[in-house]
Amino acid sequence: MLPTSEYILAIESSCDDTAAAVLHNQTVLSNCIANQAIHEAYGGVVPELASRAHQSKIVPVVQRALAEANIDKKQLTAIAYTQGPGLLGSLLVGGSFAKSLALALNLPLVPVHHMQGHLLVHFINQEGIPFPKFPFLGVTLSGGHTQLIKVNDYFEMELLGTTLDDAIGEAFDKCGKRMGLPYPAGPHIDRLAQEGNPHAFSFPIPKLEGYQVSYSGIKTAFTNFLQRNLNKNPNFISEHLNDLCASLQYTLIQIILGKIEQAATKEGLHQIVIGGGVAANSELRKQLTQKARNTQWDIFLPPLKYTTDNAAMIGISAYFKLTQNKKGKLSDTSNARLKF
Repeated sequence: MLPTSEYILAIESSCDDTAAAVLHNQTVLSNCIANQAIHEAYGGVVPELASRAHQSKIVPVVQRALAEANIDKKQLTAIAYTQGPGLLGSLLVGGSFAKSLALALNLPLVPVHHMQGHLLVHFINQEGIPFPKFPFLGVTLSGGHTQLIKVNDYFEMELLGTTLDDAIGEAFDKCGKRMGLPYPAGPHIDRLAQEGNPHAFSFPIPKLEGYQVSYSGIKTAFTNFLQRNLNKNPNFISEHLNDLCASLQYTLIQIILGKIEQAATKEGLHQIVIGGGVAANSELRKQLTQKARNTQWDIFLPPLKYTTDNAAMIGISAYFKLTQNKKGKLSDTSNARLKF
C-alpha cells in the first residue's frame, strides 16, 4: 500500500557533487546541487579533496533544499542518502549527516543505491511524460559506470553487462584531457563535435561476446593516434580539434549503441531507459531518438537536470522503498562497491 504523504529529504554525496532534494511522494519540491570546482585544476576528482568539500557544503545545501521546498524540517517524514557505490570518504560524509539528522528528528532512514537512482529518476512526476513499464532495459552511463540492466521491478534489477575496464564517461574525460580540454571534458567534446565530421578519423570498436563493453582500448588507440600525428605536426590537435571530438564521440557512442541493440533484441525488451551523466550527451540522445524511429523501441531519456548526480533520484528511490517498508538502520555502512 502506497504511503499517503511522504516528505523526504534526500542527500547525494557519492562523488564530487554535494546535493540535497525534498520530495513530496513522487513530486520534486527542490533539487539543489553544490559543485566542487576545486577538481578542475587536477584534471579529475581527488577523493580526499572531495570528502573535505562535502563537509563544508552539506549543511548549506540541505538548508537551501528545505528553503526552496518551503517546508520546515519538522514536516519531514524520512531521510534518504546514497549508501553506495562511490568514493568512500564522500559517501561517509553524506551517510553520517543523514544518520545524525534522522536520529535527531526521530525519522526513518532510507539508504539508496546510487545507480538504481539513475534509473528510477524516470518515475518522478513530470507533466506529460509517462513512466516506463516493467520490464525494461536500463542503461547507466557515467564517469564511473557503464551498465546494461534488466529491470523487472523498482528494486529487482539484473545486471546483464558492464564495462570490463573504463566507463564511457571516463573515456570521454581522459581522451579530452589528451587534447588539452578542461575537466570534465565530456561536455566540451560534445560542444566541439557539433562543428566536426564524425567520420574524419576512424577508431577501433572492440568486439566482445555477450553484453560486456570495453573502453580502455579506444583510449589507448586515441592516445597513440594523437602522438603519431603530433610527431609529424605539433599543431595537429588544434588544427583538427572539432573533427577529433566528433570522431571520438561517434565511436564511444557506437560501442554502447551496439550493445543496447543486442540486449534489447535478445532479451525481448522494447523500452530503453537511460540514466547517468553521459545521458546528457546530445549525440547519444540524437542517435537513440533516431533508433526509436526505426525500431519498436520506446526511449526514455532523463531531463538534463536529472542526468548528473542529483538528490532527486535518491529521493524517488527512497519513496518506492518506503512503499515496500524497506527502511535502513543506523548500523548500515557506506559501501564504495555496493552491488545491486
